Amino acid sequence: MKQILSQLIDDFLERTLPDPVPRAARFFEIKGKADVVTGMRRAGKTWFCFQKINQLLHDNIPLHQILYLNFEDERLLEFTVANFQDILDVYYGKFPENKNHTCYFFLDELQRIDGWEMFIRRLVDSENIQVYITGSSSKLLSTEIATGLRGRSLTTEIFPFSFQEYLRYHNLFTDTPESFGSKTAAILRNAVKQYFETGGFPEIQSMDSNTKIEVLQSYIDAVLLKDVIERHQVGNIPAIKHLVRTLMQSSGRKFSVNRFYNTLKSMSIKCTKNNLYNYLDHLTDAFVFYRVPIHTRSEKARMINPVKIYTIDTGLKNAMTFQNSADLGPTLENLVFLHLRRQKYQVEYVTTKDGFETDFLARNPLTGEIKLIQVCWQMADKKTFDREYRGLLHAMKELAVSSGTIVTWDDEARLDNDINVVSIWKWLLTS
Repeated sequence: MKQILSQLIDDFLERTLPDPVPRAARFFEIKGKADVVTGMRRAGKTWFCFQKINQLLHDNIPLHQILYLNFEDERLLEFTVANFQDILDVYYGKFPENKNHTCYFFLDELQRIDGWEMFIRRLVDSENIQVYITGSSSKLLSTEIATGLRGRSLTTEIFPFSFQEYLRYHNLFTDTPESFGSKTAAILRNAVKQYFETGGFPEIQSMDSNTKIEVLQSYIDAVLLKDVIERHQVGNIPAIKHLVRTLMQSSGRKFSVNRFYNTLKSMSIKCTKNNLYNYLDHLTDAFVFYRVPIHTRSEKARMINPVKIYTIDTGLKNAMTFQNSADLGPTLENLVFLHLRRQKYQVEYVTTKDGFETDFLARNPLTGEIKLIQVCWQMADKKTFDREYRGLLHAMKELAVSSGTIVTWDDEARLDNDINVVSIWKWLLTS
């Protein structure tokens, strides 16, 4: 293993590093704490690390003070917890002078190695090393961090490109426009249409339409195989594949495991309810889907009410489902949810005592600020828009929130009761 590690270190030192589009996320970089980067496969965690490596080089940190290892490299298949010390032995054997300097270790998909957290704790406690870890499993990482690192880490979640990052990647706008004149608005309308359809996964941005769909579908295959089936030893493949398709179609809508269980039963697909709950946990653990609960103080009410489901990326959702006009509103709602999640809002949906619904109650965990947000495709659909307006107004009164927002595809207006209607292309840049 030492020979393999030596080769990997040499390969990294000779490698031409990519120069990725800068991401909005940032490492915490607090001395004595490991930086943990989580997110779905192909969302850009590795390139986020390369962004940091390039920054270190720009700050005149020598390349030999930086170590990058990808634990999904097939040459590390035989790597076990007993080999962690080999990393230090080989690295400092090559660069003994680095013992006197701060070094920077980037360890990609580290959760593949059982017992990794104890090694990281030792690095943080006893070595002059700033540690950066990436992983594609929220639960696995968080469990090990809680038990092994105990306050010695801070986590950054990486998503596919935000709309602003998408604009930067395609050289449309490097910063948020200062004004929204007709030319700027036309560019943004066209850009948000493409973003809505293809999503923000970095790799697919320059591909043709058919290739994008095939690659996005392959992402799901990879997640299912590596992060669900292999990691959790799932044997009921038909049930979990049908669950994935149903969850994709349910994006922006309520989802009930009990109802889905009955659907499987009618199709003669055998699966227990407990396994379905576990499969849903595995898929959210792998960052493919997010669950949004109802807003309530009652834990019982939270448990008996269905969650709303959102997919990690609208392009992924579109690649996995057959789209029709009825899906436009829920997909737009998915886009709004992802923006709130990127900004670290705690998100719930609201059902008032009178039965009116509001899509999002978003709470800033640091400031306590609350936003009530409704999503409606267009104001021209008067029946639907009136229903969304009433739902938002009832939620504002019941929760004593003074203002609200309705996000649409391209409509804007100022309504009574301090309700603001804003187009998605502007809201994504200004909220």
